[in-house]
Formats: sequence, structure tokens, C-alpha cells
Amino acid sequence: MATVAERAPRFEKTTMSILMAVSFCHMLNDIMQSLLASLYPLFKANYDLDFVQIGLLTMTFQVTASLLQPAVGIVTDRWPMPYSLPVGMASTFCGLILLGNAGSFALLLVAASLIGFGSAVFHPESSRVARLASGGRHGFAQSFFQVGGNAGQAIGPLLAAFIVLPLGQHSVSWFAAIAMIGMIVLSWVGSWYMSHRRQNASKPAVSRTLPLPQNRVVWALLILVLLTATKNVYMASVSSYFTFYVIDRFELSVQQAQLMLFLFLGSVAVGTFLGGPIGDRFGARFVIWFSILGVIPFALLLPYADLFWTGVLSIVIGLVFASAFSAIVVFAQELVPGRVGLIAGVFFGFAFGAGGLGAALLGDFADTHGIAFVYRICSYLPLLGLLTVFLPRIPKQKPA
Repeated sequence: MATVAERAPRFEKTTMSILMAVSFCHMLNDIMQSLLASLYPLFKANYDLDFVQIGLLTMTFQVTASLLQPAVGIVTDRWPMPYSLPVGMASTFCGLILLGNAGSFALLLVAASLIGFGSAVFHPESSRVARLASGGRHGFAQSFFQVGGNAGQAIGPLLAAFIVLPLGQHSVSWFAAIAMIGMIVLSWVGSWYMSHRRQNASKPAVSRTLPLPQNRVVWALLILVLLTATKNVYMASVSSYFTFYVIDRFELSVQQAQLMLFLFLGSVAVGTFLGGPIGDRFGARFVIWFSILGVIPFALLLPYADLFWTGVLSIVIGLVFASAFSAIVVFAQELVPGRVGLIAGVFFGFAFGAGGLGAALLGDFADTHGIAFVYRICSYLPLLGLLTVFLPRIPKQKPA
């Protein structure tokens, strides 16, 4: 008992360092993943791709992650795998090497699937580690973890614009060094996770009693998945085709278009970080209401704005829309206690996969009707957020 008591303060001290580590690795992970979408103009030129093939690249990456993440979450809920984290990063490492040296569109698809597999392994267990290190501030921990990913998504286009585009496709392989750093940090996180499990082995397992009747829980989860999928289809339309949209409509250069994409993705990172602490203060349901419904007027205006207001509206949309994700994950974890991996897998995986399927469909519309038509369609997607009205209130648990 003395040994456990001596160890407890150490874990309390390292809580913030663990949150910083998983958020940092989330940033590295998403820098590498965002390179794929950021390099679409380069791939389009090098391989003579059409918009359908661009959509297939996005779909291959996101559906690979989508199909595997819930399965990984279910398995790790039952048998936690602390050292699976560096293994997932190793898959991303291999994907980057192949992405920089691919000689055909088929090899680009294989590279995208390897990066998707790395995402599938990384997210469920790292989300669980963030919750373990949260100290009870689940919204803050989830947003802190998620903002690392959004920061990575914002940095990726800059690296693509100023390194890969000038130097060529082979320079993508250099970013495999980032994956090596991630593997080292995640090996340390895995050691902490293993020690944390040993320390708490004698404690009773988290209760899996549902806070609401099962049918209401299932209904609420379906709404949350639909809201997340809708959000991600919209986000995929921006991240995959925004550069083409501003180039086509405002005659910007590729680098200028990448900077516009950076503005949007940077605002997504800020919105994600703000959503968690606000959810801890006012409740996850309040943040979901504010974010999902609040973005509707700005999304409807975006396709008709000039260049200046397109930049302003994209920032506002990124800030407001992104604040919902952490709150949605926390709300779902409260609906289904004790299944952190499954929830992370579903919301990081399945719902993101819907974004990939949407990107492929939007690519077909872009080829047949034009890129501006895609953004007019997408402006109506946030209206599905009106389903938020059906989300139940979760009763507060009485202290034991």
C-alpha cells in the first residue's frame, strides 16, 4: 500500500505532461494526414487526376480509418493495448515513404490506406489516455487532445505550400522523420499507461450502467453520429476542395489558396480548444446546441461572398462548427460509460468515414456541375443540425 501511495503523486504530476504528449502526437499525426489533402493540386497535375479520383483518395484514407477505428475501440475496451500507439505511428511512417515515391495512382491509394490504418490505431487509445489523464475535466482533456490534431491539420497545408510544392513529391518522404518522433513519444506514453493500469488494478471497474433507458441512449447516439457525419462532410468539402474553389472563383495562386485553407483550419483548431472548457462549465449539450445551430447562417452565406468575406466567413465557420466535436464525444461517453474506446472509434472513425464518402460524392458533382455548385449544396448541410432538439438531458449522477 505504501508503494501505491508513493506512486500516486507522481501520476498526478505527470497528468498534464501526458495530455501534452498525446496532443503533441495528435498534432504530428494530423500534420502527416493533412499532407495528403494539401497535396491534391500536385497529385492532380502529376498523375492527371480528375475530381472523382481526388475524392477516392480522401475516401480511401477516411474509410480505412472509419472501418477499423470502432473495431479497435471495442477490442481495446476489453483488452487495452498501451503499446499499440507507436505501432499505429509506424504505419503512418510507411504510408509517407510510399506517398513520396508512388509511381501510380494505385500506389497513392495504398499509401492513403496505410496512413488511414495509422489513424485507426492511434485515435481510440490516445483518446482513452487523455481521459485517464484528465483529472475529471473530461471536456478540457478531450479538447486539449483534439486541438493538437486540428493544429496539425492547419500546419500541414503550410508545409505543403512552402516545402513540398516547391521541392516536389519526393520531399513528402522527409516528413517520415515526424513519424519517428511520434513513435518515440508514444512509446513513453504507452509506458505511463501501463504503469497507470498496474497502479489502479485493485480499483473497481467503471460502472457501465446506462444513465437513460437503452432506446433513448441509442436514439441519442444516432443523432450524435448524424451530427458528426454532417459536420465532417462539410469539413471534408472545405479541406478537400477549398483550394480549388478559391482558385477557380477568385483566380488565386496555389500558395495563396493554401493560405486561405490555413485560415480555416487554424480557426478550427481554436474552436476545438474553446469547446471543451466551455462544455465543462455549461455542459456538453449547451455547446452542441450553440455550435451546430449557430453555424447555419454563416454556412448559407459563404457561397455568395466575395474574397474578403469568404476569408472572414470561413474563420467564423471554423470557430463555431469545430467547438462541437469535443462536446459530442464527451456527451456520448456520458451516455455510454465505460466504453471510451468504442465511442472514440465511432466518432473519430465511422463519422469521419462519412466525410470521406461525402468527399467522393462531392468530387463527382464538382466534375459534372462545377466546384461552385458543390459549395452551394454544402451550405445547406448544417440545417440537419436542427436534430439537436431531440438530444436528451443526462441526469446528474448522485455522489456515492
